[in-house]
Amino acid sequence: MHFDIVIVGGGAGGLELAARLGRGLGPRVGREKVLLVDRSPFHIWKPTLHEVAAGTLDAHQEGLSYTVLARRNHFSFAMGEMAALDTERKGITLSEIRDAQGEAVVPRRTVSYTRLVLAIGSGSNAFGTPGVEHAYLLENVRDAQRFHSDWLAACARASFSESRALGVAIVGGGATGVELSAELLEAHAELQESMGDGQRFRLDITLVEGGPRILGGLPEKISAQARLALERKQVNVRTGTRVTEVRRGALVTSEGSIPAEMIVWAAGIKAADANARMGLAVNGLNQFVVDDRLRTSVPGVYAFGDCAACPWEGGKTVPARAQAAHQQADYLAKVLSAMLREREVTEAFVYRDFGSLVSLGDNKGVGNLMGGLMGRNFFVEGLIAKWMYISLHLNHHRAILGLGKTAVLALARLLQQRVSGRLKLH
Repeated sequence: MHFDIVIVGGGAGGLELAARLGRGLGPRVGREKVLLVDRSPFHIWKPTLHEVAAGTLDAHQEGLSYTVLARRNHFSFAMGEMAALDTERKGITLSEIRDAQGEAVVPRRTVSYTRLVLAIGSGSNAFGTPGVEHAYLLENVRDAQRFHSDWLAACARASFSESRALGVAIVGGGATGVELSAELLEAHAELQESMGDGQRFRLDITLVEGGPRILGGLPEKISAQARLALERKQVNVRTGTRVTEVRRGALVTSEGSIPAEMIVWAAGIKAADANARMGLAVNGLNQFVVDDRLRTSVPGVYAFGDCAACPWEGGKTVPARAQAAHQQADYLAKVLSAMLREREVTEAFVYRDFGSLVSLGDNKGVGNLMGGLMGRNFFVEGLIAKWMYISLHLNHHRAILGLGKTAVLALARLLQQRVSGRLKLH
């Protein structure tokens, strides 16, 4: 197989790029020139993984089929994981696909390209902590579904235990850790409403952050408001606490041991170790080093999103946020579309920080807006911030489905929640 543009990674940025290119080329040309590769058959917006883990969002209802999206947006899709990259021959190798019994369904394949775009994301950074394999990660849908299944089992055990309590420790006070804490509390509250007095149990959540405050990358006012909201919900927030070891049933820290039946590791960002073996320049976090035009060290190969280290102001790199991937997808769509027409885009990519929003459950949220628009920060909280947070999700859907289908989808999911409830208990 050969395609002019091959995009590896169907996350928020990769999918939006494929959709924009495909629609721009049209139904006849787009499928022949643009290929999207992902190891999953369906797409879920990564910032909602904490909701899938808690069960407040059903992955099977939320997931969008890549094959359907490819047909509607006029690009081709191949399911598989990139096993090798040959930059000299301009080709990638996709690993074979096996069924539940381990039998090979699709063999290894080779795809050649004219231009390659890597949008393969990143994972958590364990910082060499012993025993981290005992903790849950939330890096993809499978991780979130595994946690949700074990979470329901742990809740069942707690409701019949002598202590009537379930301890959860979350390592990392970034957006994922904060939002997961709030979402688990909301899921627990809904679960309690379905139980009798004799089966109700207490949920003890401890959020551990090594830095001086949670949400360290956001303005201090947001950090303080988020901590206050979590502590009002009885979350034990521990800042300035370093994790030294993860054990089964306990988290060992510099401030003592924290008992917990379930431990989630949501600290740090680090790209896959395999990135360093692809023949492209990487940094200490295994991110591909790119210039201000998102070009890697090899001509014809681009990278963006969490897997790329893109220069920003003051010697910093563009932060690993969904809004950054969205802006980079917009930029690359213009660059690659121009190249297909044998033209050139001369301007460099410029990241603009439009602020951040954090969901705190219970129709609450905090955030700062328009930091890069008007030279000052606007602080929002409560229901307004929550609605704005939801609008970010809808805006992503609009980019890949269009306004009409997004509106229908949002209405359908709202009606589904009215019928079956918000919490997924299976």
